[in-house]
Amino acid sequence: MSKKLINQNDIVKTELNNSLDIEYIFSNKPINRFKTKPVLENKSSLLSKVKQKIMDIENCELKKNANKLVFSDGDCQSKIMIVGEGPGQKEDELGKPFVGDAGGLLNKMLEAINIKRENVYITNVVNYRPPNNRKPEPSEINRYSEFLKEHISIIDPKILILMGSTAMEALFGTKIKISKERGVWKDVIINNKTYLVMVTFHPAYLLRQADQKKYSWADLKEIKKKIDELKLKI
Repeated sequence: MSKKLINQNDIVKTELNNSLDIEYIFSNKPINRFKTKPVLENKSSLLSKVKQKIMDIENCELKKNANKLVFSDGDCQSKIMIVGEGPGQKEDELGKPFVGDAGGLLNKMLEAINIKRENVYITNVVNYRPPNNRKPEPSEINRYSEFLKEHISIIDPKILILMGSTAMEALFGTKIKISKERGVWKDVIINNKTYLVMVTFHPAYLLRQADQKKYSWADLKEIKKKIDELKLKI
């Protein structure tokens, strides 16, 4: 084989590798094919501790009136974290967030931007169903927001989606209105780390106010755009 042909082959291989965005790193050290396992185990352990803290809560009207603790659903390794308000009747029965009518709409919203529900991580501000599905009181939001912040720190998402005014209030306070704040990227600092946040309407609200769905669709498109910009694999 001629030297010229060898050089041409090298060029073709280099161009192919570049087109596929492949980076080769050579090392004499053995490959660690299990490097993500300790990280996953650590996250699971930390999440279990937060869950136990919530289970140990005392003097809580939410806990007294609920059937089950509703902690989370989805992939704890996901770069997308969704925070809702609190469990409804169906969620209280099954111990899983967003499984009622609002959950069905959430699934459709995610599918609209080519995201499968199982590929995101979902939780709520409060983890026990409020009596008669009422909105959590400010004192309850404040109490549970400490657990939520710890929860967010553990998941460490690239994009945090707050659905509804309760989720927004838990991290930004009560002095702002969701109608003015939704659809705009924000930053929130939790435990000295800044997270990228999108506030949007809760699916339960959209079921009552169908005319507001056009705004949520605009928010979803912004989320999809940001996912693409950050080159996140969801």
